[in-house]
Amino acid sequence: MVIPEGIEGDYLETKLDHLFFDIKGIHHPHDRKICFLRFYPDQNGDRIKDDIKFKKIYSLDERYSKLREQYPQYLFFSKNFDLELQGVKLEDIKQIYTPRAYFKKLKDKKELTKTEIQSKNLCELLIDKGDIPENCIGISGSPMIGLNKKSSDIDIVIYGTQVSLDFQDKLKNIFQASNNFSMYNLEEYKAHYNWRVGGSDISFEDFLKSEKRKLHQGKFHGIDFFIRYIKSPEDWNGTYYDYKFKNLGRIKIKAKIINSTNSIFTPCSYKIKCLKVIERKINCRNIDLKILSEISSFRGRFCEQAINGENVLVKGKLEEVNFRNDKSYLRVLLTDQIQDKMIINN
Repeated sequence: MVIPEGIEGDYLETKLDHLFFDIKGIHHPHDRKICFLRFYPDQNGDRIKDDIKFKKIYSLDERYSKLREQYPQYLFFSKNFDLELQGVKLEDIKQIYTPRAYFKKLKDKKELTKTEIQSKNLCELLIDKGDIPENCIGISGSPMIGLNKKSSDIDIVIYGTQVSLDFQDKLKNIFQASNNFSMYNLEEYKAHYNWRVGGSDISFEDFLKSEKRKLHQGKFHGIDFFIRYIKSPEDWNGTYYDYKFKNLGRIKIKAKIINSTNSIFTPCSYKIKCLKVIERKINCRNIDLKILSEISSFRGRFCEQAINGENVLVKGKLEEVNFRNDKSYLRVLLTDQIQDKMIINN
């Protein structure tokens, strides 16, 4: 399987500004990569690369603010997405870093740091116990670009639709068989709660309903890890230009999960049946909510959030999706850390 450069899980560095962006999604315009600012040079930064100090930027709002203030050339309005996005033009890219190349580098490297050793060991464990082909796994995140700290976690990326689905089925047995590969305990879920949904009105009890059964995250030798799954290129369904999204406002619904197969992937999605509209702030008339059939998100926190047959309470952005000017449907897109939610509500 050939994986192209410049997709979800990859990072890029700009030529002139020494900015590092994490690339988002698998569909991109011809002239640039959709990506979001992650590290920027700052004399007060706590990370160093090539004698330059860098700061890591976390929230989406902060990333947009930083670009507006200092680097507005990396903002653009996407007519296809009906949204202002962050992106870097191809001619402004100095280098693209891929998880596949970084894992290969670690295999060939003679002297490794503690983080590198455990990252490599985790990949090898998953390859061995999960039957993952070596060319279908990689290591992303700050270590890949040399801007990690000792406390940095391990961000694993697995490529291939069927490879991912088959591996997910093996994960429970891997957790049970390994002493150093474990799911979070209650105290760790509490810390995870503050990181994932801090500032929202989601209770810890509601958070735990989904979180305690998620298999794509946990601890390896005491280090946090997160597994991201990317579908095979033949399953990417078209190009950036085949899709047109229209922002219709916001909505809160109760829905039943009809199909959660794609819940493990990035982006994740769920096929739903809308049971009840609780709130709506829709900016368009004559919207047929009967064609509301999907929940989708690019955020890892919404992966494995619900399973077939469960009812969920969902609040997010209502979008009309049109593919190749064919029949449209509606979806709820979950993006906002504070406002958006998807909780089990049986």
